[in-house]
Amino acid sequence: MWATLFFLTHTTVSLVIIARVLLRPRVEPSVRLVWIMVIEAVPLVGIAAYLLFGEIRMNQAEVQRMADVRDRLTGLKTEVPAVRTRPDDPAGPVIAANAAVGGMQAVDGNHLDLLEEGDGAIDRLVEAIDAARDHVHVLFYIWLADASGTKIADALCRAEARGVQCRVIVDALGSRGLVRSPLWDRMAQAGVECVTAFPWGLPFISILFQRLDLRNHRKILVIDNAVAFTGSRNCADMAFAVKARFGPWVDILIRIEGPAVRQLQAVFLGDWMSYTGRDLGPMLQPVDPVADPGVATQVVATGPDLRAGSVSDCLSAMLHAARDRVVITTPYYVPDAALDAAIQAAARRGVQVTMILPAKNDSLIVAATSQGFYYGLLAAGVRLMLFQDGLLHSKILTVDGRMAMIGSANLDRRSFELNYEVNMAVFDPDFVRVLDDRQASYADRARPVTLEEVRAWSAWRRLRNNLLALASPLL
Repeated sequence: MWATLFFLTHTTVSLVIIARVLLRPRVEPSVRLVWIMVIEAVPLVGIAAYLLFGEIRMNQAEVQRMADVRDRLTGLKTEVPAVRTRPDDPAGPVIAANAAVGGMQAVDGNHLDLLEEGDGAIDRLVEAIDAARDHVHVLFYIWLADASGTKIADALCRAEARGVQCRVIVDALGSRGLVRSPLWDRMAQAGVECVTAFPWGLPFISILFQRLDLRNHRKILVIDNAVAFTGSRNCADMAFAVKARFGPWVDILIRIEGPAVRQLQAVFLGDWMSYTGRDLGPMLQPVDPVADPGVATQVVATGPDLRAGSVSDCLSAMLHAARDRVVITTPYYVPDAALDAAIQAAARRGVQVTMILPAKNDSLIVAATSQGFYYGLLAAGVRLMLFQDGLLHSKILTVDGRMAMIGSANLDRRSFELNYEVNMAVFDPDFVRVLDDRQASYADRARPVTLEEVRAWSAWRRLRNNLLALASPLL
């Protein structure tokens, strides 16, 4: 009797959940199919997994607050004139796609510097903070209380001592060690305003209102509305003590002057105002061009409360515009179907596509899932390279030596759908050449993967990888 009752109840609930899966808007058919399979294949657990992780649930009061903040900042925008492109310029559709997703236009007049790969890049941040005269705004997903993290904290404390207002946002999960450390308390005692993004609070209650795995994955430093830094690097040593066995962690960090600083400032202020409720809108001041014409850039900020698309749409637009060569660097490759198809299509039509991934990955599941895509990439003609000297954590895509995308977003569904990310598109052959040189240095430290090697994998390895790749819509 009890078994029959359980069966009927589970069947009824499963059908209701499956109907919800089928009725949800803006969901890829592959995602629907995988969730239906999980719900049917794993009694109770499948239903619980879908309720916890199957939908991007957010506290509606927070979503409305974020929307109000965006409207407030949009009303204050006085950007320099947007970059104009010729009808035959392949950058035109890319700029339009970026604007549709992130809401910002491409602007000229910027000066960019690619910082060194090593820990000396952190010293450049410290120098900039030490030169600050009005304010310093810092946002990192991961901030460790190691040598680099301490250097930045000490610089902020010095800035506060001379009357510079410093504001810090860290992700509550990614920087949980810092938040529990004396370094966090020392910054607060020095006067630095410290805020955590997405604190867990009481998880068993919070989970009723939104997903607990929504994170702020951005990396931004803005100083005096004059200088900004962004890229893939967290506030930590290359040794990355919390995951030292995968180190060194190899990243990219860019120093920016010009109107793009204002766009990064807008992203920081949007987060700050959303988390604190304090209006800093008047700080969104115009930033004059510093070069003529300078480097054209476009900041693209994305997040789960924005349903106009994702960075995947922006990257796909760049790939469709490619005519000669594409170089991609990413630590995690768990793409949506559109991006994977765009990469393979570019290679099939004769574009020289090179992808550089780390040979060792801090996530075994993600590493195995990525391997499930290797055969399709290689069969399409993609040149696949595995970086040998640590965990390659840079996120770079360059196209035809003309345009590029850099920033915090990985080529995975978490970055596309769940994380708050900030990327920057660059439309300048000279700077793209600098990025290609950096990627060439990665390729020099990488080994190629061949189709023959993948075909020689054991049946067990291929089964594992392909099963995980099949489940990639859930990762």
